[in-house]
Amino acid sequence: MDAKIAPLCETAAPINTGARIGHVHLKVADLDRALAFYCGVLGFDLMQRIGPQAAFISAGGYHHHIGLNTWESRGGQPPRQGTTGLYHLAILYPTRAALADALQRLIEAKIALDGASDHGVSEALYLRDPDDNGVELYWDRLAMFTHRLDLMNLLAENGAATPAKVAAPLFEPSRSSQ
Repeated sequence: MDAKIAPLCETAAPINTGARIGHVHLKVADLDRALAFYCGVLGFDLMQRIGPQAAFISAGGYHHHIGLNTWESRGGQPPRQGTTGLYHLAILYPTRAALADALQRLIEAKIALDGASDHGVSEALYLRDPDDNGVELYWDRLAMFTHRLDLMNLLAENGAATPAKVAAPLFEPSRSSQ
């Protein structure tokens, strides 16, 4: 179950809660170079290619998650700092192990990271693709689970609890957890 985050403001006509971003198209200067990064390094599958002009890539057989095209950008330069445009695209990995695999691929390809962050709800790697587009690779920690709560650790938050001060049946294992 996904955790719900309350919006900072309500809109008169909110978007349908089932809306998702299905894919992104990136302008690239060199299609082969972009495919070498997205397919060769990150591991996306090439689903369709239209000569040297466009390609559509995917994870898991979807028609495309990322479109790469040179229609307006073949041989072009990345936008200079201080201009508008894409800040980054974010690629969600299903597990931490899958994100570790992505990091290993980057290391093997000698691709530098711009940064790496633990956001509490997710862990993320930040880098640039060959066309200087920002790319975030991340996995969400937002997963429902039930683990035994360390009550002594919780009580230690107020600095007063020690095992000697706590003698209550609450700390005995229940029959259902044996």
